[in-house]
Amino acid sequence: MGVTDDFLRGRGRQVLTADEWAALEQAIDRIETFPARTAITRRGDRVRESTLLIEGAMCRYLDARDGYRQLLAYHVPGDFVDMHGYTLQRLDHDVATIVESRVAMVAHGRIDQIMRDHPRLAKMLWRSTLLDAAMHREWIFRLGRLDAAGRVAHFICEVHARMEAIGRVTGDVFALPLTQQDIGEACGLTSVHVNRTLRRLREEGVADVARGEVRVGDAARLARIGEFDADYLYLDTGPWGKIDV
Repeated sequence: MGVTDDFLRGRGRQVLTADEWAALEQAIDRIETFPARTAITRRGDRVRESTLLIEGAMCRYLDARDGYRQLLAYHVPGDFVDMHGYTLQRLDHDVATIVESRVAMVAHGRIDQIMRDHPRLAKMLWRSTLLDAAMHREWIFRLGRLDAAGRVAHFICEVHARMEAIGRVTGDVFALPLTQQDIGEACGLTSVHVNRTLRRLREEGVADVARGEVRVGDAARLARIGEFDADYLYLDTGPWGKIDV
């Protein structure tokens, strides 16, 4: 089993050949394990490599002047956390682990080689950044138009769909190693508001978030509360159909 096995899993990766997968594996310079709650890259840092999350959970965020943090993205295994840094050469936000995380580091010189020698693989790396952009647009919608219950429900639905795509959902249970403060930072809510919202979802049998896991009790209702439509995730299966790449 290769370390890149979850890259774009369930999201169009089937077009890649064995040689292209080998090229992606060979592009990895090293594998590192970072402790939980560790900043890997800081805003303004020059970057010369990109990070592929193998195991664990990571986030991108900005700190406000008052010390409060706004989560900009939540990353699951298979995500290139900072592929956009390849062209921008620096980051305009911080990148950190949420739990202990194992990551593969790919030097930008190796990506240059992929661009020259494997154009279809290069297209799939580009695709991964476009999927990030699609999620950013949906997060803006969530923060701007939904109430507290809608924001939390939408976030849970999104993580559930992404974890299911990489085979990390057992029954209706998946890992979500976030505190209520973390969820609040992703959804623009206070910890108190998140606590009330999670209690409501639990009492109504919609979803139970506890001890780093989510148990979904009524997925259809959860999606209705969150006005969730997974088309922006560009998954291979579901009512939105196959994706051409």
